[in-house]
Amino acid sequence: MTEFTESSRPSGSGAPRERTGPARPARPTDPAGAAHPADRTDPVDPAAPADPTGLTALRLLAAYRAGETGPVAATRAALARAEEIQPELSAFVRLMPEEALEQAARSEERWRRGEPCGLLDGVPVTVKDILLLRGAPTLKGSLTVDPAGPWDEDAPSVARLREHGAVFLGKTTTPEFGWKGVTDSPLSGVTRNPHDPARTAGGSSGGAAVAVARGAGPLALGTDGGGSVRIPASFCGIFALKPTYGRVPLYPASAFGTLAHVGPMTRDAADAALLMDVIGGADSRDWSALAPPAGSFSAELDGGVRGLRVAFSPALGGQVAVRPEVAAAVRRAVEALAGLGAYVEETDPDLADPVDAFHTLWFAGAARVTQHLGREQRARLDPGLREVCATGARLSALDYLAAVDVRMDLGRRMGLFHDTYDLLVTPTMPVTAFEAGAEVPRGSGLGRWTGWTPFTYPFNMTQQPAATVPVGTDADGLPIGLQLVAARHRDALVLRAAHALYAAGVARAAGAGSAVTPGGS
Repeated sequence: MTEFTESSRPSGSGAPRERTGPARPARPTDPAGAAHPADRTDPVDPAAPADPTGLTALRLLAAYRAGETGPVAATRAALARAEEIQPELSAFVRLMPEEALEQAARSEERWRRGEPCGLLDGVPVTVKDILLLRGAPTLKGSLTVDPAGPWDEDAPSVARLREHGAVFLGKTTTPEFGWKGVTDSPLSGVTRNPHDPARTAGGSSGGAAVAVARGAGPLALGTDGGGSVRIPASFCGIFALKPTYGRVPLYPASAFGTLAHVGPMTRDAADAALLMDVIGGADSRDWSALAPPAGSFSAELDGGVRGLRVAFSPALGGQVAVRPEVAAAVRRAVEALAGLGAYVEETDPDLADPVDAFHTLWFAGAARVTQHLGREQRARLDPGLREVCATGARLSALDYLAAVDVRMDLGRRMGLFHDTYDLLVTPTMPVTAFEAGAEVPRGSGLGRWTGWTPFTYPFNMTQQPAATVPVGTDADGLPIGLQLVAARHRDALVLRAAHALYAAGVARAAGAGSAVTPGGS
């Protein structure tokens, strides 16, 4: 296991220790006749890139089936890519090369026998260092968590991945306890944008977004309490879904309560649907988890958007100042939805910015997660987190319940809105990635990260499914995201609409070096 922390970095370099990349593996034989979800894709193109880091999970599975590559080759390549990008971008808090290659070797033998064990057998994945991964410390970006463990349990989503044969590359970076919308922490330093390392990757699932964007595994698990899969996905040019609350079980429960969701971060909507088919089942450890879905998310992808009623809100009724390049790219994508047969109306949901209520819920959660810490441990916290915790500690139960009232009314309003409209479309972010190492854009006058994320946190409060889709870049080559929101429990509809944008070539993975094939195919 290779750990990457601030203390492991050479003085003055800002980079973790380098390792020699693993050797190139032999190719496996064809597991002929193996039934697998990779069958839903077209056969592997003979001109497909020899580098497996350029493939989506579905294409990778198809390549395993066709004998074009195997889990060991794919895992070695993903590990090598992770090692390559780590010094500059800091996407990982630890890599697990020995464990990953052992898992990949077992998967390769199953494919050789024609007996893959699940929907993701041999696919390299990463796990945000908020979620438990058996055998690896979960430090949550904090110097206050004891790495000694024991670490003998998987989170529900991680357990489902393990059951389906996924290969765990390692743990990705997070701000301390996932508290803000950018990814830097006392534990692992600053995570940087794959398109411009001087810019932020966003957060709090910033390491996961960078890993997917740069080919260090096609699938990642992130968490989202106020935009934390959608913000970095938008900034890094990948796809992410915040599912309906409870659709993906969460254990241990988040200190941020029912604001916190687990979601897939991938190169396209088809991969996210496949990942949701794996992680979207029930788990008895989460008392608030939903019943298993009635069908497969992957099976519902190809329905298109013809006839859907789409509300386009470019600025939430003028409440948000959106950068012109962002507004233009999102509008072009919305026009494409209309061209695909959706009925699009420019209109706004009936809501005022719920930021004060969100702050009450969020700051109280931050105070709770750090409540047990003594004076010396508190001194080691991110200074911004200390400020938020102090604010949260001053809140009363009545303050909290008043915020819950705002939340319930917001949910009512959005429920009525979706009686008329199947989907709400907004920009994911009003800006593109700004300078790394800052909580807010310098010179913006904003106080906290919520000042530049007004399109994301309202839908954590309402527990609705919301996805971000890359729909262009600005003049500096920085990705722009479009957000799709649906009524609670309509996750399949969000994935279906996103997939239609990919199929039409409107949504495209923003290129970030040789790791990503444009279009996500």
